[in-house]
Amino acid sequence: MKYIKRKIEPFLKKAASQFPALIVTGPRQSGKTTLLKHMFQKTHNYVTLDHPDIRLMAIQEPELFMDNYKPPVIIDEIQRAPELFSYIKMKIDGNRQKNGQFLLTGSQSFPLMAGVGESLAGRIAVFTLLSLSINEQISNPVLTNDLLKGFALRGGFPELATQKNKDSKLWFNGYLQTYLERDLRQLRQVGDLADFQRFLELLASINGQVINFSNLSSDLGVAVNTIKAWASVLETSNQIALIKPYYKNKGKRIIKSPKVYFTDTGFLCFLNGISYKEQIFKGPLSGQLFENVLLGEIIRGFYNRGETPKIFWWRTSHGEEVDFIIDRNGKLTPIEVKLTSRINKGLTKNLNTFTKLFSQETDQALLITQATTGMNFDDKIKAVTVANFFKTI
Repeated sequence: MKYIKRKIEPFLKKAASQFPALIVTGPRQSGKTTLLKHMFQKTHNYVTLDHPDIRLMAIQEPELFMDNYKPPVIIDEIQRAPELFSYIKMKIDGNRQKNGQFLLTGSQSFPLMAGVGESLAGRIAVFTLLSLSINEQISNPVLTNDLLKGFALRGGFPELATQKNKDSKLWFNGYLQTYLERDLRQLRQVGDLADFQRFLELLASINGQVINFSNLSSDLGVAVNTIKAWASVLETSNQIALIKPYYKNKGKRIIKSPKVYFTDTGFLCFLNGISYKEQIFKGPLSGQLFENVLLGEIIRGFYNRGETPKIFWWRTSHGEEVDFIIDRNGKLTPIEVKLTSRINKGLTKNLNTFTKLFSQETDQALLITQATTGMNFDDKIKAVTVANFFKTI
């Protein structure tokens, strides 16, 4: 496959020069292995724990493994042998001043991150790599509506992005089965995979909406606590993003229900039975899909800098609502997303309310539409085009 340069690269290089180890996690097939091999294969050895004999050695004889694969080394699929973490820690502590010794990849999971936290705290930089952003896929400087629809339909998994003739429906069907059978059955929170697949499809149908765990429990005939555990599994494995509501009282963000979005719009379209570009941004789910496209770019911007996304949504008791609130460097950026090509001041009503209530914290308020030009409404609120918004992320 053709290699596509990733926005995360300069931040990985910086981390490798400042930490003894780094780990790149993320959903399956997002390009983690390709990224590290492209960047570091000339300077680092490479070993994958997907190989059954090598994995057995790592699990049963970790000291022998470490002797055979000395740093600097890329260890792929580290979650398959978590026993290595304590040995990596010993190697690092034996030569603490040397940075970039261990470059790890792993599909995100609870046991994996527990191992990182327990063994390598303070010694490792943690990054998340999602599928390709639209920014990374664009070679044409002009982002047309037709291009945007194509990106939304196919998503950003590298295999689909680089092989345009590949049938995305067949690819996602295989991806879903692999994800269900290989990744999720390893987690105790998931028992019946058929029920879990139905849960995943139900989430896709309420994309961009507030999750009502009780309703989902009733629809599926599964306990509420199980539904919450499944949602947590999907979030931890970077398949969905749960966006919490914004309150000045931080405790309320935890209590109130989040909205659900998918991290890859191609997977979302597949689960919703959307197969053609002509279906994109049409029908009852169109507004939420447009929101999802923009949210995906925002999330990737955080992750590519090695930051944890701090994104919220906001609604008053009177029903005024702002789609996204970005919290970065102590400043808030409220964003209203409208699936329209016409700009008017009436679209900024909710942004006006928010900026007045949070005037000290608000930096810039943005209205994002499909219009081809932007507009300044006042010193804090402006309309920007999708293309210009992507350039700022």
